[in-house]
Amino acid sequence: MQKCLRCLAVWSAWVVLVGAMHGAVHAQVQSYPSQTIKLISPIPSGGAPDLIARILAAKLTELTQQAVVVENRVGSNGVIAADHVAKSAADGHTLLVGMDSIFTVNPYLYTKTPLDVNRELVPVASLGANQFVLSANANLPIKNFSEFLDLAKQAPQPLAYASAGNGSQHHLIMELLKSRAGIDLMHVPYKGGAPATTATVAGEVAIMFAGTSNSNLIKAGKLKALASTGAKRSRVFAEVPTISETYSDFEASIWIGLFAPTATPLATIHKIREHVGKALTSPEVIDSLFKSGGIEPLITSQEEFKALIARDQKKYAKIIQALKIKVD
Repeated sequence: MQKCLRCLAVWSAWVVLVGAMHGAVHAQVQSYPSQTIKLISPIPSGGAPDLIARILAAKLTELTQQAVVVENRVGSNGVIAADHVAKSAADGHTLLVGMDSIFTVNPYLYTKTPLDVNRELVPVASLGANQFVLSANANLPIKNFSEFLDLAKQAPQPLAYASAGNGSQHHLIMELLKSRAGIDLMHVPYKGGAPATTATVAGEVAIMFAGTSNSNLIKAGKLKALASTGAKRSRVFAEVPTISETYSDFEASIWIGLFAPTATPLATIHKIREHVGKALTSPEVIDSLFKSGGIEPLITSQEEFKALIARDQKKYAKIIQALKIKVD
């Protein structure tokens, strides 16, 4: 009898504890956000994740009536920022505004990282998408994508192309194009997209995949836009065909998403998604994103976002494995 009474007492205490914990979590979610929200950008000011973070922060501050600030934690292709967020409190107040490569390239490219992004971070919401533009040196004797393919096939030596570095998306997408088109090109890696662009403009290399942020150079005639990598034509270069118009299903969009520590309560994630959804559909945010390099809002369900990540992981893993690229 005494044993039964002790068991009942323990069980009652456990029920009270669980109820208290549930009540605390519920109260936390109901009051979210209860303090300043930090949006962690993995790159310096001026890049797509940072631009989206700052545009989003301004609108979320208005919507939540709570301060939303951007903090840059740069290095290791986003690993430093991702690790910081993964190790932060799982309460929705520290979030990663991360580019796709953190999740779709890094796990297959780096032999050692301080975290497993697929286990330690959870996708909250997709934010924006952009695409690459196949851009040629202005003096290259071609006018369009078809002429580029002919030139690449007929050149006595492989044309040189620039990238932002070994394993960068610039590199991987060009290798994907080489395979699909049956052409040979010589890879010349640079330390970042800006030096690669400078080299292409100067004629050190013939061609590169550039972001739409280089639209001013293209419009000034310093680069030739031959094709874009999106599923549909870019709003910035509506007259430029997509590669998929020649090679079906060729698509390599760049996306940016919002991520939280895995233990973040589902109700908190839903509340963040609600605020982000309102922000991304507001006319001023849509206009600001477009003016910041032709970024398009990317609005998906959480399941659709997870499917997008899985699709791109499969795509880039295949290319990285074929090229046998590894970074220590």
